[in-house]
Amino acid sequence: MRIRALFDHPAPVFSVEFFPPKTEIGERSLLRTVDQLRPLAPSFVSVTYGAGGSTREKTIEIVSRIKREHGLEAMAHLTCVGHDRDELAAILDRLAAAGIENVLPLRGDPPRGETTFVKPANGFGYASELAAFSKARGDTFCLAGGGYPEGHPECRDLERDVAHLRRKVDAGVEVVITQLFYDNRFYFDFVARARRAGITAPLLPGIMPITNVAQIERIAGLCGAHIPEPLRARMRAAEGDDQAVLQVGVDHALAQCRDLLAGGAPGIHFYTLNQSPATAAILGALRG
Repeated sequence: MRIRALFDHPAPVFSVEFFPPKTEIGERSLLRTVDQLRPLAPSFVSVTYGAGGSTREKTIEIVSRIKREHGLEAMAHLTCVGHDRDELAAILDRLAAAGIENVLPLRGDPPRGETTFVKPANGFGYASELAAFSKARGDTFCLAGGGYPEGHPECRDLERDVAHLRRKVDAGVEVVITQLFYDNRFYFDFVARARRAGITAPLLPGIMPITNVAQIERIAGLCGAHIPEPLRARMRAAEGDDQAVLQVGVDHALAQCRDLLAGGAPGIHFYTLNQSPATAAILGALRG
């Protein structure tokens, strides 16, 4: 199923995101997590793509297994990093052959050890170019795209950033999934900017429940996500007690989700970090 069709119904779309593990033990753990979340009926599952294509094979393998063996709709991430056009075409062909109908084209982060993105020879420098390339190969895929409520880390001019998003949509992106955020005002302001720019695609908010204080502070810093001071104070007060940190994360994320849905968000995309307890608790409460 193409995920765009999910948004034609009134029920919220709940999706989950995983990353490909680098070990067999990690892969078995991930597939257990998929099984643990499956009873909560996520609308679709997405699988990320490592910097520099470092997990390319695992992305293709895992997204195929999730769809084939676990019966869940799946979406594969694909980045510009380290690939020329011929390689990207071959990857798209492999995904199509595996029955994958949904792809998320991204520019991607620089490979480990590098600080700036370098456009590959005969490749692409922007997600909009990769989206247009994917769409030009035929109407094989439903394309999703990334959106940034607080601006992309390399483009903090919010109006300019939404203009970049408009280019992705014009290139064929049908669904936008946002970067994580912890203050819903950023999402609602983002929606207003996008609609003013003529973007009519569904804008699915991305939520990453807090499960580890140092980890979340690092991730939020990398992507430029603001952590409200009251939330940071609760995180710091709970630090050292894993269960207390988890509860702070679940409580805040659940409140965020309820407010987002009440405010018109079409669903929630959960960044799981390959763990099920927080997402299961939140999604179970929302389903209940």
